Amino acid sequence: MTDEMNENEKLILDMIRENPFISQQELSEIVGESMSSVANIISGLIKKEYVLGKAYVLNETNPIICIGGANVDRKFYAKYGITHETSNPVKSSTSVGGVARNIAENLGRLGEEVILLSARGNDSEWEEIYDLSSPFMNLEHVAQFEHSSTGSYTAVLDKNGDLSVAFADMDVYENITPELLIKNSNILRRAKCIVADLNCPSETIDFLCSFTSKHHIPLVIIPVSSPKMNRLPKRLNAVSWLIVNKDETETFMNIKINDKKDWENSVKKWLELGVKNVIVTNGSKGVMAGVENGEIHDFPAIETPMVVDVTGAGDSFCSGVIYSWLQKKEIDYILKSGLVNAHKTIMSKYTVRQELSQKQFMLDMEEI
Repeated sequence: MTDEMNENEKLILDMIRENPFISQQELSEIVGESMSSVANIISGLIKKEYVLGKAYVLNETNPIICIGGANVDRKFYAKYGITHETSNPVKSSTSVGGVARNIAENLGRLGEEVILLSARGNDSEWEEIYDLSSPFMNLEHVAQFEHSSTGSYTAVLDKNGDLSVAFADMDVYENITPELLIKNSNILRRAKCIVADLNCPSETIDFLCSFTSKHHIPLVIIPVSSPKMNRLPKRLNAVSWLIVNKDETETFMNIKINDKKDWENSVKKWLELGVKNVIVTNGSKGVMAGVENGEIHDFPAIETPMVVDVTGAGDSFCSGVIYSWLQKKEIDYILKSGLVNAHKTIMSKYTVRQELSQKQFMLDMEEI
């Protein structure tokens, strides 16, 4: 690398270093040069071998594409027992969340290449999400809607750290339409896997089922809450993995899961609906999975003596499962991956634990 750089080259190189997924349009606005000038500067940097073009060779890569929620999470921690209809003393914190975004960050920290497809407002909430998420995922394809606010989720946790009540402002996700996905179909076609949460409208989930079937792309569906289970199609043949909890299963199937037999029957019912692999999680009782060949596997939860915050545990479970499944691991290893990642997340105050990396994950798997 002998060639000297001029000022613009230095500036652009610094920006690419800070955000490898920065678009040429963003660079052109910041530097005050036309997009064609920026393209020439980048090709000069590639020729001089300062840039290998990581974010500009997306055509040759197969990213994981996460579609769904990206919101700001506000949490209020009650200091004492909660008294209704009056003021309660709390401590509060703000972080970024959203099921699709949380899974994207977990997978990005694990070294996967991830693209987030979502909808947002033009507000300070989005800036906060962008700043904290961009090191781990490509956010270029998140669509902005002028008269909407970026999604937000506000949770009140009781003095034991359990959820007392939550408020979700998620209307912006109604803009994640089939039309929006069709605009991005060139990226979707290259996905090694598509992960969608049920913040997406039901017609979008239907579209993804037919799109992934047609292009032979694995589809993972993650529900968000029991009320959104009505967005799930009745036939699930396109779905490679469905990761669902006990309450969501009871809501969708209109059943009660009272004991282990009911739990196992619910797994079999999911398989009968066509889903290839399903996991029904059941809190401290652990998880039960049904796989393509009809086998049922169950795993106890990992004892967590020090519960700091349960938020994000479900998303980290899903991420561990997806990560190990894409590495073609055995089902027992896949389930353990989810449980280990969730266990470690519960012991952290962060929705996505900050120390997560490929290396740390391997150490955690060996430790437990």
